[in-house]
Amino acid sequence: MTSPRRAVLSICAVAAAVATAATATGCGGAPAHHAAAAPTPTPTTGHGLVGYPSYLPKSTLHYNSDALVVGTAARPALTSQGDPVKVVTPHWSVVAEVTGPEVPGEGLPYQSSFTTCTWTVTLSNATGDVPIAAANFDSTDYRGDVYKPQLVPGQPAPPKILRPGQTVSFELRAGEPVGEGLMRWAPIDGQIVAKWDFVVEND
Repeated sequence: MTSPRRAVLSICAVAAAVATAATATGCGGAPAHHAAAAPTPTPTTGHGLVGYPSYLPKSTLHYNSDALVVGTAARPALTSQGDPVKVVTPHWSVVAEVTGPEVPGEGLPYQSSFTTCTWTVTLSNATGDVPIAAANFDSTDYRGDVYKPQLVPGQPAPPKILRPGQTVSFELRAGEPVGEGLMRWAPIDGQIVAKWDFVVEND
């Protein structure tokens, strides 16, 4: 006859064996795995920008660290003032850059809503003869009104043609309202190839 003490010990041994088996197999009967969960990766793009969804096309990025933004009549470039654009046409290409506008009266106690704006245009790395004319540039303000900047009086006029190997800089000036705007270049048949956004500030 089994003693009460021996019966209690047998029950404890069976319970321990069942607990060990449950720990080894997990709830579903398959071997349990307790490896630490891998951290969720931070979304990036090929350019290394954090937080940009990978499913969006790269063409929506306004970022390019290794190459110039390319502008054509079929697909004009849109970038910020001070950024270079490689303009490509059927007969030539050139690197174009627009900086500004510079405005007078910054820091004065009274700031008008309309002011004189001066931009600097630089053209370089031409592969052919590039026509230069102030009439090929215009700008628009935040309302969509169009302005025709002129060469700054007293400054050397640029050549009418930029030859390969030359670099030319010249200034354009127009009166515009304070706020956002676009400078545009249309060197051939009125077709815009590049646009630079800017902000007119006089405070």
